[in-house]
Amino acid sequence: MSTVNANLTYNYKVVRQFAIMTLVWGIVGMGMGVLIASQLVWPSMNLDFSWTHFGRLRPLHTNLVIFGFGGSALFATSYYVVQRTCQARLISDGLAAFTFWGWQAVMVAAIITLPMGLTSTKEYAELEWPIDILIALVWVTYALVFFGTITKRSTPHIYVANWFYGGFILTVAVLHIGNNLALPATAFKSYSAYAGVTDAMMQWWYGHNAVGFFLTAGFLGMMYYFVPKQANRPVYSYRLSIVHFWALIATYVWAGGHHLHYSALPDWAQTAGMVMSLILLAPSWGGMINGMMTLSGAWHKLRTDPILRFLVVSLSFYGMSTFEGPMMAIKTVNALSHNTDWTIGHVHSGALGWVAMISIGAIYHLIPKLWGLPAMYSTSLINVHFWLATVGTVLYIVAMWVNGIMQGLMWRAVNQDGTLTYSFVEALEASWPGYLVRFIGGVIFLSGMLVMAYNTYMTVRQKDAVAQDNAAAQPA
Repeated sequence: MSTVNANLTYNYKVVRQFAIMTLVWGIVGMGMGVLIASQLVWPSMNLDFSWTHFGRLRPLHTNLVIFGFGGSALFATSYYVVQRTCQARLISDGLAAFTFWGWQAVMVAAIITLPMGLTSTKEYAELEWPIDILIALVWVTYALVFFGTITKRSTPHIYVANWFYGGFILTVAVLHIGNNLALPATAFKSYSAYAGVTDAMMQWWYGHNAVGFFLTAGFLGMMYYFVPKQANRPVYSYRLSIVHFWALIATYVWAGGHHLHYSALPDWAQTAGMVMSLILLAPSWGGMINGMMTLSGAWHKLRTDPILRFLVVSLSFYGMSTFEGPMMAIKTVNALSHNTDWTIGHVHSGALGWVAMISIGAIYHLIPKLWGLPAMYSTSLINVHFWLATVGTVLYIVAMWVNGIMQGLMWRAVNQDGTLTYSFVEALEASWPGYLVRFIGGVIFLSGMLVMAYNTYMTVRQKDAVAQDNAAAQPA
């Protein structure tokens, strides 16, 4: 075991703040998801207000879950991991605090502006230009804190989790700034600097790499630290982790064109997006296999450790969704799946199964450490949460798979005279049972988050709980 400076302390205050907000935005964002799911089952749930309409609340749901919940989990874990693996305190407590309060301001701004209909209309990039500028400032500050901490490390080696966190931070900065270049017209209205098919290509270069880097590379950094720590086993293959990093980085940025099959995008660009998506299967599964094989000799721990179960099942969903994505990128498959609920099922197998589950596992690992406790208040409640999350996710994605394939087949069915066999309304009516099952799955998943919030509350209010704002450094 390596030695550390006896006087060194870590800044756990900002980690603790982001960990709590991970829970808060998770519940708010997923609650919003359950509400809009109910609107597709019972249209009266739109409530006849413009700001409660599905079209306004759906982008709010995606922003709160991706950037509020997922982003807070990434900030919390990356600040924790970089300090412990570099054996160095964050380079600036003040800049770290700015990233926390700035990020929360972005989420509050989203809650205000999106229901008002103030939107750039770009998927995952709906927030208007003043908020985009704040995001850029927070993100550049995040990069300064993260990489500044690495430069002052007392360890000679940069652990692979930091490679993934660092790659995610740099790429998201380029994606966000590049895609959101715009000409302001008013205080909350702007027009994209790009036009026509160029705008579409820029959007999906950003949109798919928001998935590839924000929702994949960052969380793989989480995986490479928390799976070995929770299993108390070394990474199965450190060499494979480095190959995994470079292969993923080199491949992912090319895949965005598969969102624009059969569009005005040049055919060669569509084909390039499809081919690179298929190649992407290899590095994705390399990472999944590396995480799974890390449990060699420790599989028995899954019987008694529900936190480890969260982490491992998240890898299973990662492997499944990164197989499904390249398959859906094949043009002939995409002809059936595009614009159907199959895409929604695919997104949520990654969002709920991979991103949410690994975040939940990591936060369960962190919470006791941030309050100086040996464990969470109740392991049984973590187990209950695991089964609620798993059942909720499976119900959700199976309902959307069934709906999606049915919709694709109904939309392309034709009579002998060439007329459509089914109207769009008939396909929508046939989708209603799937929307009901999806709603039920969402309610179950959300209830698991509420169980987690209760367990966390009971943990931090124990008499022995003391917030570890300046924790004594220990070997990673």
